[in-house]
Amino acid sequence: MTVVEALERIGRLDPELCAFIEVWPEQALAREPGPGLPLTGRPFAVKGRSGIHSYAARRLIAAGAVAVGSTAVPGPGTQWQTWGLGAHGRTVNPWRADRTPGGSSAGSAVAVAAGMVGLATGSDGAGSVRIPAAWCGVFGLKTTNGLLPSPDRTGLASAGVLTRSAADARAFLRCVLDGYEDVRVGLPVRARWSADLGFARTDPEVESVARAAAERLAAAGTVCLDERPFALLDPRQAWEAVRRGEPSTGAAVRGENDRRLDALFSDTELLLTPATPNRPHGHDGPGELYSTALTWAFNLSGHPAASIPAGFTSDGCPVGLQLVTARGTDISLLEMAVAAERGAHIVRPCPSNSPR
Repeated sequence: MTVVEALERIGRLDPELCAFIEVWPEQALAREPGPGLPLTGRPFAVKGRSGIHSYAARRLIAAGAVAVGSTAVPGPGTQWQTWGLGAHGRTVNPWRADRTPGGSSAGSAVAVAAGMVGLATGSDGAGSVRIPAAWCGVFGLKTTNGLLPSPDRTGLASAGVLTRSAADARAFLRCVLDGYEDVRVGLPVRARWSADLGFARTDPEVESVARAAAERLAAAGTVCLDERPFALLDPRQAWEAVRRGEPSTGAAVRGENDRRLDALFSDTELLLTPATPNRPHGHDGPGELYSTALTWAFNLSGHPAASIPAGFTSDGCPVGLQLVTARGTDISLLEMAVAAERGAHIVRPCPSNSPR
């Protein structure tokens, strides 16, 4: 996709989807990146008004990519878990306009799902990349905490990216990660499955769709599923304590979960769960549901995690399959995700061709 094509699609689709806060056509068209750079002329979007100043955006621009605009995040007075607020209004899910795209990287997920850009930056402090990726049917990666610079003083948030596929995310990681070296992943990968991590109230249909994707991976020889159950302690209060600046309050839960994850990854390469326990909710908010229930444990522990498309519920809502690997194995995780997307037989229709 060229910059001109990206700007045309944004101009045509964004008034309905409201994925962008700002679009920068003059600056994007005037930019002449040097020849021979790995991402020369490739359009991308950045999360939020400050996203252009992020470490990831600077590295992408240095690699020749062209920033075309900033994407929607929750607006003033909205709950951070729910929706985005773009220049034209409330950000909508491209599959179901009556549903939220998730947050807080809402606009980035919508922009990628609708084909307005092929890559958008995100950040993930509780699931803010993986949840919108799951609910918009795209790929989302949360990197290992501390791997890339982050302005979040709590240490919970890490840089991430949203793309149409895991293979498309390779370009991002190659450009932002110093010392990137290709990794070959031997198949089948040793994997464990958990529908609820021992505490989440997972929607039965969401669980069924995600589990079916895991079983397709096993049938394709991508993973070898170990059926032993795996559970963590509910991290909600520990996460909230860290966010308040009181890490000692949740230290016991955090320590126990770290021990369980260390034990898991001593003989297992991959943990599989649904990315969210629920399907996309309406724009009035999640109610008492915690969409973060299956994601924020890995912001506390620091593990890299990704969401790949797993399929759809009967009411047309995308479901994500979450992949988690050991700390610092981001490149291996990405390669596992590439193999998983092939093994799960992911079909990628573009919802923007006939927006609802």
